[in-house]
Amino acid sequence: MSDPMTRAAFAAYRAVGVFAYPFLKPYVGWRMARGKEDRRRLKERYGIAGRRRPDAGPLVWIHAASVGESAAVAPLVRRIAADGLSIVMTTGTTTSAQLVEERLADCVIHQYVPLDVRPAVRRFLRHWQPDLAIVAESEIWPLTIHELTARRIPQILVNARLSDRSFQRWKTRPRLAEALFESFAHVVAQSDIDAERFRLLGARAVTNAGNLKADAEPLPADAELLDALTGAIGARPRFAAISTHPGEEAIVAEVHERLKWRHEGLLTIIVPRHVERGAAIAKALADRGLSVKRRSLGELPDAATDVYLGDTIGELGVYLRLSEIAFVGKSITGQGGQNPIEAAMLATGILSGRYVQNFRDTYQRLLKNGGARIVKDVDMLAAQVDGLLLDPVQRLAMAGAAMRSVAEMRGALDRTLLALDPFLHPLRLSISLERRGRVAQGR
Repeated sequence: MSDPMTRAAFAAYRAVGVFAYPFLKPYVGWRMARGKEDRRRLKERYGIAGRRRPDAGPLVWIHAASVGESAAVAPLVRRIAADGLSIVMTTGTTTSAQLVEERLADCVIHQYVPLDVRPAVRRFLRHWQPDLAIVAESEIWPLTIHELTARRIPQILVNARLSDRSFQRWKTRPRLAEALFESFAHVVAQSDIDAERFRLLGARAVTNAGNLKADAEPLPADAELLDALTGAIGARPRFAAISTHPGEEAIVAEVHERLKWRHEGLLTIIVPRHVERGAAIAKALADRGLSVKRRSLGELPDAATDVYLGDTIGELGVYLRLSEIAFVGKSITGQGGQNPIEAAMLATGILSGRYVQNFRDTYQRLLKNGGARIVKDVDMLAAQVDGLLLDPVQRLAMAGAAMRSVAEMRGALDRTLLALDPFLHPLRLSISLERRGRVAQGR
């Protein structure tokens, strides 16, 4: 970081952190009031550890910001833990913390990620003393990167991606981008496009391993809940709209209103991306004259229900198993799209708006194979849902193409582990030598 302007930018960033530090408590309290922070573990956000570090041996720090990233790296975490390495895994949301607790509690120590201010990051690093830092997807925190670099702790970005917007933003600050991205010992990208973007921004060692999400397990489903909903719905025609964003629920509601007269008993399942919007969505739908039942209230759909609102966390696997058609949101009124792989894994034909640039490679493969179709507005969405509801052969063909697309994408986990091996091998060797030493002393 020899460039004076870059040093000045970092100094300014640190100064802002110092100035803001006294005001972080109200900010974290505001997030807690919105359900975005865990009241019992707020100290972890300031770098104050909630658990002891394992007494001996190397430790790997793995960070995944939210639910999607945590699920994507879960198989990678298990493979690293299988080598006997200790892992502290950080996340930034309560929902991702819940996922880690449910799926990985037997092999990681979970902590909330420290805020990107010097006191918090330094406390965290002093306590955990990681030997390697692995960060998922697109989490770029300048102070954390700087502190890890100062301690000569290798940093690796896995399943890495850069959205169009982020790439354009970093391009306007090329020196700062280079100073940050050259700090990564390796960037393991999701696609050729992402790999090239990281190279252009200054990353030195970059490979394309593919998307780890294709190697994840299919979303789980509570058997009791699935049976209850299947029984309540019966043979009614249905379609799902998942990961919806503001404005898309109204579009889906209009599709339902248009089609309910053509498909007797039609049930529409809406799963909003942010479940805290559930009450507002239910009211808006009711104001249109639709009958709504909410999962968060423990309700089941009855014969008169128009919309079943899946406003709960961690149950998307249930809702996807109830329908062979899914509209994936943040793609008509939102920008960037949401991950369609979870739906494709569960033999679901996918409909999406045009704005899916954050998952461009995945959609290109789905579209090529016939597992997804793009719609630009409510008219096209209604026409596609109508046609698929009328034609079970077409639905089955889309579902098969979606699953085939995911199968073609698999292999990212092994390729990522290959890229990580030069950094993990010395840590595994250290464990092996330590065990031999203990055995020798025992003799």
